[in-house]
Amino acid sequence: MSDGSEQAAPVSTRRLWAGAGGLVVVVGTAYFLLPLEGLGADRPWLGWPLFALCLGLLAALLLRQVRDVVLEKPHTRPGVMIPLLMCLAVLVFSSGYYALAQRPGQFTGLNTRVDALYFTVVTLATVGYGDITPSGQEARLVAVAQILYAFVFLTAAATALSRRLHAVVAARDRRPPPS
Repeated sequence: MSDGSEQAAPVSTRRLWAGAGGLVVVVGTAYFLLPLEGLGADRPWLGWPLFALCLGLLAALLLRQVRDVVLEKPHTRPGVMIPLLMCLAVLVFSSGYYALAQRPGQFTGLNTRVDALYFTVVTLATVGYGDITPSGQEARLVAVAQILYAFVFLTAAATALSRRLHAVVAARDRRPPPS
């Protein structure tokens, strides 16, 4: 017999996944629709603080997830939150690159938002195809910042997520099979 709590967890998890997926769709759509051009050459005084604020907020949220996994806090959902926060970090860097590309001399080959997204993922994956290159000093600094951000925050988050998944699988293996 079930006391209802077994049903509550899957429903809660489904709602969390649906909410996270909805947020990625909304933010992804905003990425393609918002006037990011205005954050580049015209308003660097707005673009840089907004970029830093978004990255700082995502870093804090990622570190909170890492802490919750390390401390084995109950009711955490790193399997949903960490990938969501990683996707949002990619979109923040893509937005920063696109806004920065509006300034002459910063990038070679980065002309569209898709180019910026592509460059962000290629940099994150450390593939470096070479078709888009940061030419200006600011663009190179942001690329270095992305590499360091990925190395510190995204690696810590991925490690915590992996640790949590190993713990879940180990706990499942120790449970007796359902009768």
